[in-house]
Amino acid sequence: MTDPVVEPSRKPPVSALLLGYAGLLPPIIAIVVWLTNPFLGGLLLTLSLLYAALILSFLGGMWWGAAAARVTGAGLALWLAVAVVPSLVALAAGAVFFPSPTSGAAILAAGLLVSLTVDMALVRAGHVPPWWMKLRVPLSVGLAVLTLVAGLLLERVISGL
Repeated sequence: MTDPVVEPSRKPPVSALLLGYAGLLPPIIAIVVWLTNPFLGGLLLTLSLLYAALILSFLGGMWWGAAAARVTGAGLALWLAVAVVPSLVALAAGAVFFPSPTSGAAILAAGLLVSLTVDMALVRAGHVPPWWMKLRVPLSVGLAVLTLVAGLLLERVISGL
């Protein structure tokens, strides 16, 4: 007797949607706080840029896990090498963040947007669920935009000191 074939859903699970969108709260809160208290907001903007770097690294970790669960041989080595890149981009952003928050934010935003090409490749290869891009696109674009705004606002805070 065989197990019935279950058609994978094309809609993200509610838990993934809720938790994914909750991940946009740190930069949103930082920007809102900045509107009322630029000094405290500046601290939170700094944290939101660090948060974006963590999320970019987290994406690489997701790619690593997806590949490790489904790929073997030389293909696995390639996917694992690609999975390390987001952490290196986050590190590069951190290196330029202190002299220029805007430049660091731009590097992070670019990394988040370029990460979508790897996500699309994961979907095409069947390494992630069919609903993956319905979640990844709005989250990556949203965090990229919020990260750019945070970097620009933090630059204003620093120049006003």
